[in-house]
Amino acid sequence: MTEPGGAHRPIDKVADLASGIGEYIRQQRSSAKISLRQLSKLAGVSNPYLSQIERGVRKPSAEILQQIAKGLRISAEALYVQAGILDLPTGGPVGDAIRADTELTERQKQVLLDVYESFRRENAAGTVSPAADAAKTTTIPEEST
Repeated sequence: MTEPGGAHRPIDKVADLASGIGEYIRQQRSSAKISLRQLSKLAGVSNPYLSQIERGVRKPSAEILQQIAKGLRISAEALYVQAGILDLPTGGPVGDAIRADTELTERQKQVLLDVYESFRRENAAGTVSPAADAAKTTTIPEEST
């Protein structure tokens, strides 16, 4: 519903977020080839409640999202962003790949993201680290025959 002047009411924004997170969870579940019933068991959430979340009828709490993320074996941060709890992280596809890596701990992921972002800021500012600069000017000697 819209108010005069075309503005959306706050309740509509909540409904949109609930619908968006539900669709995202459904997509993740489908790509993981997990049934609704399996995910409800893995996440410790009732089957009807999970179904309501996926259909956008219910907006889950951060705690429920964390349980669902564990069941899907994805980062809770990804679900928090989709649900509007967290802002979209920076880093593009590299950041997404780091966050999606299931073999890294959350701490390791954060350290990698911090280093990556510092390099991006350096490059954007036009400053290059001495190591990167040295790598550009280093030549490999030719072998003599």
